[in-house]
Amino acid sequence: MKKTAIFPGSFDPYTNGHHDIVMRGLDIFDEIVVGIGYNSSKKSRYFEIDKMVQKIEEVYKDIPAVKVVVYNELTSSLAKKHNANFLLRGLRNTTDFEYENTISQMNRYLNTDLETVFLITSPQYAAVSSTIIREVHRYGGNVSEFLPYEV
Repeated sequence: MKKTAIFPGSFDPYTNGHHDIVMRGLDIFDEIVVGIGYNSSKKSRYFEIDKMVQKIEEVYKDIPAVKVVVYNELTSSLAKKHNANFLLRGLRNTTDFEYENTISQMNRYLNTDLETVFLITSPQYAAVSSTIIREVHRYGGNVSEFLPYEV
């Protein structure tokens, strides 16, 4: 049976840390669907969602096992649509674990076939977050070292 994982997030922006999780995830899964979700707790995006889809698709243009979708529904529902039994998540620290654990429990409640797989962030990406990248970019700083594409 094909092992498909959803890698959900707002990806505003998609960083080298995210890219690292996907590439390592390909050692575990046959297919990874990068799901760019609309986060109801965030009022607006900094990077346009269509532009982010284009940039992420560019990164994986030679890797057919990675697909990119935009969704505005429960992640557990997205997983059902793509016949995915796994969610792939990266953890930078214990704060991420506390947050992700709660979400994982709810996803499992909503879809009992859905298992969350956590990968610990590679050390060189542990301090990188989309929030920090947005702030640096907003004030004219160079963020190219932290992204797998040009902005």
